[in-house]
Amino acid sequence: MQDDHLANMLRALGHPARLNILRILAERQKNCCCADVTQCLPLAQSTVSQHIKVLLEVGLIECRSQGTKNCYVVRPDALSGLQGAFGDLTGELLGAKQE
Repeated sequence: MQDDHLANMLRALGHPARLNILRILAERQKNCCCADVTQCLPLAQSTVSQHIKVLLEVGLIECRSQGTKNCYVVRPDALSGLQGAFGDLTGELLGAKQE
């Protein structure tokens, strides 16, 4: 993963609401629309929608159309990629410190 993509993903995860949205989507393990997520958070639907947009833009979640609704699901491949890239980065940084 390129540094700029990793930085964008980490920036997207830098807001507590977006972390909560990811948890909600992961726990449900099915498509959830914005209204479903909003019911779980003390935020307006427009605010949740903006946070979802950020997560979509970096590829951590994907949108699936179901009738007239847009539903969202976590992308496990994106989370695995993030985990690997972050692990590589932290290993690199720790290794450089020990030299």
